[in-house]
Amino acid sequence: MYMDETVTTASETAETTDRQTDTQSETADAVLFDMDGVIVNSEDYWVEFEREEILPAAVPDEDIDVAEVTGMNYREIYDYLDDEYGTAISREEYTDRFTEAAEELYTERVELLEGLHDLLAELDARGIETAIVSSSPHEWIGWVTDRFDLEDSFDEIVSADDIDAASKPEPDVFEYAADEIGVPPEKCVVVEDSANGIEAAHRAETVVIAYRIDAHGDIDYSPADWVADSPTEVREIVLDLVD
Repeated sequence: MYMDETVTTASETAETTDRQTDTQSETADAVLFDMDGVIVNSEDYWVEFEREEILPAAVPDEDIDVAEVTGMNYREIYDYLDDEYGTAISREEYTDRFTEAAEELYTERVELLEGLHDLLAELDARGIETAIVSSSPHEWIGWVTDRFDLEDSFDEIVSADDIDAASKPEPDVFEYAADEIGVPPEKCVVVEDSANGIEAAHRAETVVIAYRIDAHGDIDYSPADWVADSPTEVREIVLDLVD
């Protein structure tokens, strides 16, 4: 499930440009937003937490790149680490640490994507279906929607906990979300930030906007159809694709 962190090559850029040309000819009917790193700027905090606390505690004898697990459901991270390396802490201790960190992070520290309320209002006015599609559990998503008054802003809220399948980079959660909102995957735009999330959305055959953030460094953006470097660019690309 590991993805190498590499800078996009010229050939990869050309391939992305070709896909952009194809997507421009069709109008999307739904927009699916990842939560961590897109809706809220939590990835910097999670990367630091995983790098400095969880990974050293769980697998103290291994030097694991955070990108290896970013985008996965936190419960699956434990299973993955245990299967691949063997873990030095119990599942209960691991879960307690994550839950405690999550509550503080989502209720006190993170900030909302700039202009998100306006973007969601515009999409609603155009009749575009919207959803949160996250590897985080519903409790964590609820902390975000409550804090930022987003409870009624999305047509669906989907957690990886809703499905009995592998999480990102597997496509299942996006395929499930598309089915829930009644829109074929190829007519869905996905906004994602992590390598695993981008790959999952690509495998689901959605139109992928990669939101580039500092937390992930130079990951491989070649599976994405578009790359946005700011909230303004996210808004512009999304609205162009549903126009």
